[in-house]
Amino acid sequence: MNLYFDNCATSFPKPPQVAEAMRLHLDETGGTYGRAAYPRILRSTGLVEECRERLAARIGTADAGKVVFTANATTALNLMIQGICRKGGHVLTSPMEHNAVARPLSFLQKSGIITWELLDAAPDGRVLPDRIAGKLRADTRLVVICHMSNVNGVIQPLSEIKKAIGEIPLLVDGSQSLGQYPVEADRWGVDFLAFTGHKSLLGPTGTGGAFMRHPEWVAPLLYGGTGSGSDSFDMPEVMPDRFEAGTPNITGIHGLNAALAHPPALHYSPDDFEQLIREVKGFSGYKVRCADDMAHQGKLFSVVHDRLSGSELAGRLFGEWGIECRSGLHCAPLAHKHLGSFPYGDCRFSLSPYHTAEELSHLAKAVYDIGK
Repeated sequence: MNLYFDNCATSFPKPPQVAEAMRLHLDETGGTYGRAAYPRILRSTGLVEECRERLAARIGTADAGKVVFTANATTALNLMIQGICRKGGHVLTSPMEHNAVARPLSFLQKSGIITWELLDAAPDGRVLPDRIAGKLRADTRLVVICHMSNVNGVIQPLSEIKKAIGEIPLLVDGSQSLGQYPVEADRWGVDFLAFTGHKSLLGPTGTGGAFMRHPEWVAPLLYGGTGSGSDSFDMPEVMPDRFEAGTPNITGIHGLNAALAHPPALHYSPDDFEQLIREVKGFSGYKVRCADDMAHQGKLFSVVHDRLSGSELAGRLFGEWGIECRSGLHCAPLAHKHLGSFPYGDCRFSLSPYHTAEELSHLAKAVYDIGK
């Protein structure tokens, strides 16, 4: 049985084509990206650009040239937050943000560069669009929203949020949602989006990137060689070179491209997942952290127990039932403060498309047995 329920930390297993694509690049084809014009380089570069096109389709944008590669979503978020806010201003976020957002903002605020404030949200953390107007200021420079929480799985109403903020840039953290939940950046008016390759996209670690509708609003975070404009000490203005200094993780990108090309079918049904949450909600001693409305629920949820700490629960689930899950704050203390589980956190379960109804039933039995 697949008893790995920590997929929003990093997904496992991956489609078999991921490892094969990476092996092929390392063992047979080789080649760097965009630094010469002989066949080996052209093939490697072509696969990187193929991956960029596939990512644009998943992001829901017609402009693949606005997609840049980074090492992960954290790098992409730092690039855009620090690149947009370098001249100061007021920033608004949801109360469900990961430390990949909270720490750069805290640094900028402590440095006297920005002010930072939380938007009003429902008890489950879903932002209330009708209350956004009261938070906007003349100097509001950026709104940052985690599309899907890594603590309770709540999904934010991005289109409604964008309508409420108007011309103010909207930066979306799509780390959990991209690959699991439909993203329509062009239709929703998303200005900036960060993503990682190793979670719901089922690619390897060390891959990720950013979509920037307005790259001219962002200062580069890294400076260096791009293979273009090498006669100048300035970074090129052309996209995506402006934000891709240095040799990228070509092997990883080849693996990510294979993951995008071979998405697995979902092995359990939405009803199976909803049944799992309903069952756990009914178990004595447990409180389930999830969206108030299942229509706004991603494929993860957390629990707190009235006797067992999150770490005790996770330890027993592994020791007695072989279930691998995560306990603690999940690098999202803001979310736990909003949900009432700070400072101890909770025990989190995040699903893979490879999980089956039988494995979800096994998880429910384990949670019940340990909590009784």
